[in-house]
Amino acid sequence: MKIFRSSKVIETLMIAALLFALGTANVFAAKQEPKQKNIILATTTSTQDTGLLDVLIPLFEKETGYFVKTIAVGSGQAMAMGQKGEADVLLVHSPDAEKKFMDEGNGLNRRLVMHNDFIIVGPGSDPAKIKAMKSSADALKSIAKANALFMSRGDNSGTNAKEKTLWKRAQINPEGQKWYQQTGLGMGQTLNVAAEKKGYTLADRGTYLALKKNLGLDILVEGDAALLNIYHVMEVNVAKWPKVNISGAKAFADFMVSKRIQAIIKTFGTDKYGSPLFFPDAGKKVEDLGK
Repeated sequence: MKIFRSSKVIETLMIAALLFALGTANVFAAKQEPKQKNIILATTTSTQDTGLLDVLIPLFEKETGYFVKTIAVGSGQAMAMGQKGEADVLLVHSPDAEKKFMDEGNGLNRRLVMHNDFIIVGPGSDPAKIKAMKSSADALKSIAKANALFMSRGDNSGTNAKEKTLWKRAQINPEGQKWYQQTGLGMGQTLNVAAEKKGYTLADRGTYLALKKNLGLDILVEGDAALLNIYHVMEVNVAKWPKVNISGAKAFADFMVSKRIQAIIKTFGTDKYGSPLFFPDAGKKVEDLGK
């Protein structure tokens, strides 16, 4: 009987030890599991409307295993999400607002990704007679003088911020004028409204080219240095917002400035439109762009 009891005790102890070991292993394994594989990208409507993200996001997801939830809004709204910790990484094009975003400690590693340019488009009838003007400021003065319909996004986007800067350069305040209307919509939708109402608008070249076929709007002013449109990628500051998926954010930012993706950006749109919709700029200086 003593031997039997001893065997039972030993068996019980062995089972307990095994269960403990398994529990410890499970805890260890849980600690070793990768961090969340979902990331939230807040970006501009132009990267969505041009189809660029439709090409890049699947590549990123396949290579890294991350799933990207893309929220395409104006740059201002995208940065507002970053300020609240509601996004992990931003791809935006509003330099002055971006600098403020960084200065306030909301972002990390602001990196240059690419650029294209803004253009002023309008109906072929061109009631303000701005076609081929070299100065965007002069073009806006002519639009105001002619009381010609101008459709503004009015959504605090990067495009809207650029437009406000251009009106300021032209020394004109269009707010409250009957010929100046705000859509509150993204770039693609604003182009459609301008086309429907036969008005002028400021657009990024990429979105315009992507939608040109169905618009009936012409490029009337282009090439002014003031119309440069620059995109940066920024990771939201995890020190300020601990729930930010910083690993995923950094992986996406690294992906966007990598040589392979920059090469894809360089040719994106060429086969369909005869020219690229964006120009890759990783590693360059902003002051050297457009030269």
